[in-house]
Amino acid sequence: MTVPAQGTGRRAAVLGSPIAHSLSPVLHRAAYAAMGLDDWRYDAIECAEDGLADLIAGLGAEWAGLSLTMPLKRAVLPLLDSVSDLALAVGGANTVVFRDGGRHGDNTDVYGIVWALAEAGVPAPASAVVLGGGATAASAVAALRETGLAEVTLVVRDPARAGETLRVAERLGTAVTVRSFDDFDPAADLVVSTLPSGAADALAGRVAARLPEKAALFDVVYAPWPTPLASAVRARGRTVVGGFPMLLHQAVRQVELMTGRADVPVEAMRAAGEAEIARRAAS
Repeated sequence: MTVPAQGTGRRAAVLGSPIAHSLSPVLHRAAYAAMGLDDWRYDAIECAEDGLADLIAGLGAEWAGLSLTMPLKRAVLPLLDSVSDLALAVGGANTVVFRDGGRHGDNTDVYGIVWALAEAGVPAPASAVVLGGGATAASAVAALRETGLAEVTLVVRDPARAGETLRVAERLGTAVTVRSFDDFDPAADLVVSTLPSGAADALAGRVAARLPEKAALFDVVYAPWPTPLASAVRARGRTVVGGFPMLLHQAVRQVELMTGRADVPVEAMRAAGEAEIARRAAS
């Protein structure tokens, strides 16, 4: 865990382990450049869960905020002075903002999902199936609750490991039916796959065959893209939303929170992120 040398302007960073693959520096730096924040810098800092408290305690007054990956999103909660209601409900803060001498936690993952779906023209669903039971699934359940959906089907490999997501749903007032990968029906208005790359490949044919004509798929994977699941659903003419729009919009909200400005350049951030994804795919 190493914090880069102090500069003269404001600072922010994404923390995690491993963290070298993160697109957050590309997105945040593009925002700073377009906003004229030439004295701001954004780094990627390798930080495991057991080093989080010491790292945060050692940050100076120049720090504006932090972006966090799992499991730091949960580990950070007891280190904060205040936490948004949404972050408390979801059980994790992916964003820390330093202001007024305090550490304030928020969750922009839910915002990212809501905006990714809205941007793609996906209407508020009357029914939804969420594949996976981890932290991203919990954010998906919260995002669906914000669209007005009060009941979802959660599909997991091992129902015994879905406890935290079920507790999140209970806090949100969302009813959940739990199914296994071998026993679920993807016939819903929206299927959200929160599974890591490759984990949903075996489900591609079944989901594509059963997804109704006006239904949509949201697959949180952004690289490699498209996934076999996304390709199968798209081949049947259904709407498909990838993971990059979610990543983009959660970063947009983070920039707003950390800078206190509303004029965040979404398209500049989108272009920078897409260019970096393309560069990585070609290398």
